[in-house]
Amino acid sequence: MKSLRRIFISFTIFMLIILVFFCHLSRKTAYGKRDIVYYNDLLYQVEQDIENGMPETFAEEKYSCQIILSKKINDPELASLYSSGALILDLEVNGEYVGKVAFDDKKEHFENTRSQFMTAATILWGAVLLAGYLLLFYMYKVFLKPIKELKDFATDIAKGDLDKPLPIRKTNMFGSFVEGYDMMREQIKLSIDRERKGEIARKELIQGLSHDIKTPLAVIGATCEVLDLKYSRKIKEAGEQDTAEYSDTLDKIRTINAKAESVSSLMSDVMHASLEDIEKIEVTVSEESTVILEDRIKSLSSFGNIIMKNHIHPCLVYMDRQRMDQVIENIISNSAKYAGTDITVTFSQTKDILMENGKAGSFIKIKIRDEGPGVPDSDLPLISEKYYRGKNSAGKSGYGLGLFLCKMYMNKQGGGMEYYNDNGFVVELLLRKV
Repeated sequence: MKSLRRIFISFTIFMLIILVFFCHLSRKTAYGKRDIVYYNDLLYQVEQDIENGMPETFAEEKYSCQIILSKKINDPELASLYSSGALILDLEVNGEYVGKVAFDDKKEHFENTRSQFMTAATILWGAVLLAGYLLLFYMYKVFLKPIKELKDFATDIAKGDLDKPLPIRKTNMFGSFVEGYDMMREQIKLSIDRERKGEIARKELIQGLSHDIKTPLAVIGATCEVLDLKYSRKIKEAGEQDTAEYSDTLDKIRTINAKAESVSSLMSDVMHASLEDIEKIEVTVSEESTVILEDRIKSLSSFGNIIMKNHIHPCLVYMDRQRMDQVIENIISNSAKYAGTDITVTFSQTKDILMENGKAGSFIKIKIRDEGPGVPDSDLPLISEKYYRGKNSAGKSGYGLGLFLCKMYMNKQGGGMEYYNDNGFVVELLLRKV
């Protein structure tokens, strides 16, 4: 409303200025008045010049008049001058009336008035044109430009671009409206960010829980297979004796195994549904003691015989405890699944390893080795890629994510992971020392 009021006041002032200008011009303009004394003086000078022998044509040119040497009242030339409003005076030479002197000043006066009017009209036209341009510019700046910005802003919002703010200017008459739109953009962005973070956290939780649940389910399945073999052998050894108790126990073991496989299958479906955003999983690095790693490795003896060659050097390293547990468990479970041999773990320290920033750093190295056939040379460069499964994975469950996750977690912790064949498959994990 302030902008409209400003436009109204400015237009009113402009029109008052134009009115004052025309009033002043009207007062300065004389309409049809003649100075008779002035013309009588001219008539006297004409009479004197003619008496002194000046030709009539020279006198007409000198005094801007017409001399009619005729005494007839109805002379056609006089009639024409009378009709045009000319001032006609009697001409006497040497005391004798010889004709008329006509001063046709009406036409000259009309030309002057028309010239003044055209000048005023031109000035008015230029002023109105300039005012119109200024008004159009003001209208564009105050009305059209903000509307265009609102349109572009709505288009950006529709495209999902929530980072571009909507400019708020003092001259914008939609100031509060624009401010509300920009606040809406910020709230939408915050809402989407919260939703995205929540979705990532949810998928991360699902993926972590799925992976963690599948590991004990695999242990339950392996245990059930061992018990199945044990009680099947007892039933065969019992022969004709009463085997009802063994059969009942065997049925329960097989039921447990079937249910475990069913749960594992369901968890596989849940895990598969969250794989698309797996690279967005956050790793929270903190200073942790290396002692917990040795304890964690010892707790995985259910996968097979784990031989620890030495003890880890007690110190602080940068790691995410949960992610590191997943890395170690994944590597040892893979060795147990594909090699089925003893697993050897060796700890050491390294120095002067270049980090991403180009500086040298100290690391704790964990070397995990099995005695299996290793990974085929054609598969070795690809086994840490997402969804890739080697030739020796046929008939074995999995999604081809184990080493991919391990490498991603190690890199996000500021360390690294290397793997190679050396009379078995070897994985080296690096953790940066504090």
